[in-house]
Amino acid sequence: VQLVESGGGEVQPGGSLRLSCAASGLMFSRYTVNWYRQVPGKERELVAFIMGGDEITNYADSVKGRFIISKDNVKNTAYLQMNNLQPEDTAIYYCNANHVSYSILTYWGKGILVTVSS
Repeated sequence: VQLVESGGGEVQPGGSLRLSCAASGLMFSRYTVNWYRQVPGKERELVAFIMGGDEITNYADSVKGRFIISKDNVKNTAYLQMNNLQPEDTAIYYCNANHVSYSILTYWGKGILVTVSS
């Protein structure tokens, strides 16, 4: 099983990026997908999740109205559309997938850097 994030990089404040999380070796439809972020020296923060099955979504207050999480179960890929990015969004972003029924089945990507700077 492998999760690979892509789409990170550097952007100016107010800009947008779309992160992708491509999964192999699992059926994404059976997994809740979470996007976390972490700034060095700080705890990892849950940014958004989309549940397996009913695909209910939820967001951290800090990104609500700016970020959109989605999942393509055919392509086995999850996305995080990030709009109106601000310097405080600068972090390493991680994709995490948890099976809806078997909590032992949890997987992480290696993370991707997003830098918001003028």
